[in-house]
Amino acid sequence: MSGINKVILVGHLGKDPEVRHLEGGVTVASFPLATSETFNKDGKRVEQTEWHNIVLWRGLAEVASKYLQKGKLVYIEGKLRTRSFEDKEKVKKYVTEIVAENFTMLGRKSDFEPTPGSNGMLPSNNKIEDDFSTSIDESGDLPF
Repeated sequence: MSGINKVILVGHLGKDPEVRHLEGGVTVASFPLATSETFNKDGKRVEQTEWHNIVLWRGLAEVASKYLQKGKLVYIEGKLRTRSFEDKEKVKKYVTEIVAENFTMLGRKSDFEPTPGSNGMLPSNNKIEDDFSTSIDESGDLPF
């Protein structure tokens, strides 16, 4: 039996997507996403914010770069992935990321206006998906 690796998040972008073009023309975008939950502690209402590293590949990254920006509310489905790398001091570091498989922009219709420089086309139903039939480079040699 194989396992299930599924993540669903609804949150706000902490900054505009950072877009990179790798060898072979592969596009990758990344951004931090904030999710918040509220609970009562000692009779006081407390809000706790969690930050998630979101990574989008290929066509999904291209669409994100046109329509997503800091502060936008978005629904994301994806997989949890942990990778490692060595820092400048040769210390092994680990990063946990959500590799997005699709996203849906949430909010008012005016929130869906494309960012400057885009073609002005809005995807139907605001849901964006990518085909992950091709393999993702698992070497951990990503430039971010």
